[in-house]
Amino acid sequence: MKRTTTIFFAFLLLIFFQLTAVPLMAGNSSSDVEPIFRQGDKVLNLGLGIGSTLYRGRYYSTAIPPISASFEMGVMDDFIVENLSLGVGGYFGFASSRYRWAGFGEEWGWNYNYIILGGRAAVHYPFVEKLDTYTGLMLGINIVSSTTVGTVTGSASSGGLVYSWYAGGRYYLSDKIAVMGELGYGIAYLTIGVALKL
Repeated sequence: MKRTTTIFFAFLLLIFFQLTAVPLMAGNSSSDVEPIFRQGDKVLNLGLGIGSTLYRGRYYSTAIPPISASFEMGVMDDFIVENLSLGVGGYFGFASSRYRWAGFGEEWGWNYNYIILGGRAAVHYPFVEKLDTYTGLMLGINIVSSTTVGTVTGSASSGGLVYSWYAGGRYYLSDKIAVMGELGYGIAYLTIGVALKL
């Protein structure tokens, strides 16, 4: 959690540097860039994950790759500083994996399903035209269910709290459609996809 908080505040310091140092350079002020994400805006992200945060190892394989959907609504403009917007919303992520081991003429293992449900809050700052740059924090729950395969059968489920720092960007191809990418610790380390402004 300490590392997550450090990265989050480092991003905020970058924004403050951008506001104070860059405007001193003639014709290179990011304050001239119009914010893309503002109060009242509603955006839906649909993504495919690369690199699972939930399973790794020699005997694991992906059954269904990490997929996610998140919704965000702008709730405040000029949050703390000019052009910094605040958004809040929800997150849903799903992935499925297999664990298999073979030996002594038998194969056995587990099938796992992972669901992450959470709430998110992010700050947005416009560094570049048409690019909505943001970072935030998520708090949610991770629900894991499993079934066995092979000589022993059964099922189990578990869950727990999860938290994540994330950073991303949405580049708008039109007023309503953007390509998006996020780095963080949600259903995957990297998520790519599309964003729709509703």
